[in-house]
Amino acid sequence: MAEKVLIIDFGGHYSQLIARRVRELSVYCDIYPSTYSLEKIKEYNPLGIILTGEQANINEDVDNFKESVKQYGCPVMEISDEIVKEVCAEDNTQIKDFLYNDCKCKGEWTMSQFTKNIIEEIKEKVGNGKVLLALSGGVDSSVCAVLLSKAIGNQLTCVFVDHGLLRKNEADEVEAVFGKKGIYDLNFIRVNAQQRFYGKLKGVTDPEKKRKIIGEEFIRVFEEEAKKIGKVDFLAQGTIYPDIIESGVGKHGMVKSHHNVGGLPSVVDFKEIIEPLRALFKDEVRKVGLELGLPEHLVFRQPFPGPGLGVRIIGEITEEKVRIVQDADFIYREEIAKAGLNKTISQYFATITNMQSVGVRGDKRTYEYAIALRAVLTSDFMTAQWAKIPYDVLDKVSSRIVKEVVGVNRVLYDCTSKPPATIEWE
Repeated sequence: MAEKVLIIDFGGHYSQLIARRVRELSVYCDIYPSTYSLEKIKEYNPLGIILTGEQANINEDVDNFKESVKQYGCPVMEISDEIVKEVCAEDNTQIKDFLYNDCKCKGEWTMSQFTKNIIEEIKEKVGNGKVLLALSGGVDSSVCAVLLSKAIGNQLTCVFVDHGLLRKNEADEVEAVFGKKGIYDLNFIRVNAQQRFYGKLKGVTDPEKKRKIIGEEFIRVFEEEAKKIGKVDFLAQGTIYPDIIESGVGKHGMVKSHHNVGGLPSVVDFKEIIEPLRALFKDEVRKVGLELGLPEHLVFRQPFPGPGLGVRIIGEITEEKVRIVQDADFIYREEIAKAGLNKTISQYFATITNMQSVGVRGDKRTYEYAIALRAVLTSDFMTAQWAKIPYDVLDKVSSRIVKEVVGVNRVLYDCTSKPPATIEWE
């Protein structure tokens, strides 16, 4: 990957959006904090540098930084938060001019080339070793599984952990695709660990603690399975670039830990962790999936967080709450598909709040949970706009959930964009 541009983050909100625009123009880039030293810049060897963040923050540090950059001798572009939307608009050529005229980039970053290169890198790294992959059945882990399979064949074992926090019927659907009778010839192990996870999460309400517990239990399960199948040299994960970014870059610090990143325990019983997708944004992962020949219904499946419904259940996780959010989410997704909106909305799901409110069912008073619906439009999952779902569709979803899901008497719709909110509620 010889052609690279470096984005230096001075504490704004749009560094990820700028990175997406750069990559869409077929140039690879990374985001690093403004504390990046000249030595690190030389080591990274960028063809150009983009400074981003709130203008006040850039002004505070940029003069000294610019002097360091001049010593390195590459073109520099400033994109403050105040002008970022204009600069990153599709009909604006400023970034393209910077990349191709100032930096003399050739545009060599493509998913076709990435796929070829990463398969060769995996082959070289793994050699004759064995790899254990955490397969959730989501887009990232599915692409990761097929990518690894292409590289090392039956040296790969996929462990699918049903932690009891999956969407309705999802565990069986995953097994139908990747299991012995599935469409891929993978070494597939399903572990039914629902009660184990529920026990560990009992009484826990803090979202970060929930993520840490779920992440650690995953590793413990993998270690146990690894011992059963013999020597395993590498643990593979479907970590992608947004996971890395949201776990802490720049002056913002951590947004939330991801079980693929911050949630890992400090001691892992494997030689090394392999994360072949960690450089990619979600849309790039999908393109790799298509390059690998995955069916479109898998490639364009709804994103689902590693901790599953654990971050869509506010407060303590109980089997009752799991059942409620599974049923509500199933209805929501079904009605969105019936309305023909499933291909235009980037992500949509139901969350069960920890709030109960008074309602009426028949002639009796109820005191039941409120379900919150979320739907967003986004190209990179770093920024997102809330989706303006037609009222008649929301009315149908709400009516069905309250009527069909025992324990719910109120449905809310989340009309907050990202930022300031994240896409998931926890």
